[in-house]
Amino acid sequence: MPQTRSNADSSATTPARSGWSRFKIDREFIIDLGLRYLPAFDRLLMRYAATPDHQVFPRETFPWIPKLEAHWEAIRDEAAEILRDRMSVPSIREVSPDHDKIALDEKWRSFFLWGYGVRVKNNCARCPATAQMLEQIPNLLTAFYSVMLAGAHVPRHTGPTKAILTAHLGLIIPLKRERCHMAVGEHDVVWEQGRVVVFDDMYPHEVWNDTDEDRIILLMHLKRPLRFPGTWLRDVFFAILRASPFVKDGVRNLERWEKARNVA
Repeated sequence: MPQTRSNADSSATTPARSGWSRFKIDREFIIDLGLRYLPAFDRLLMRYAATPDHQVFPRETFPWIPKLEAHWEAIRDEAAEILRDRMSVPSIREVSPDHDKIALDEKWRSFFLWGYGVRVKNNCARCPATAQMLEQIPNLLTAFYSVMLAGAHVPRHTGPTKAILTAHLGLIIPLKRERCHMAVGEHDVVWEQGRVVVFDDMYPHEVWNDTDEDRIILLMHLKRPLRFPGTWLRDVFFAILRASPFVKDGVRNLERWEKARNVA
């Protein structure tokens, strides 16, 4: 949420801003910079795209999909064990406050294994089969068990950049599958257990769980396949992103949540 400044901010008698206040202003500056320049960056990246652009990608684009699907039951079993108490894992907005415009309540919850290339060691140790499979996915950025509680809704939105693709592996899906679905551009995606779907979240998308059951998937973010020098530009961008407050803040929030859970 943008922060307003009062006229008194420039007064000589006003105490210096705290580090936290300066941080919030810096954060807004970064967001403004991204909104201004990311579209041009995306257009440049797409000049070096290694695959045609799609809203929902053909499965054969990604050779790792069949192997991941072959082990989906082991991944599901680990997710089910971790998520027996759905509220024992944080909501996405607690991990990343930048999601508060699309995570409107506590019904979208998450158990992170990777975050923008940063491996969450303790969580991976609790899910060894899942962690082992994730290690074999090329260009993995982020991976987490994503829980949409009964009645959850994520409003229509777009992702931050064409440098990222999103993949979902269905793990635990409500029986009334047609009422638990996602619109991606012109496509209506209904999750299936043990099946991967890959899409470009820069196309407008929206998610509904209009059932009385919870939906659990393995959600992954991947680096878009590119040719050089697009690969170099993409990787520099992600290196900068990992050093930004958006990622560092998320890692700290995960650490705080884990400490609070252990104390409880």
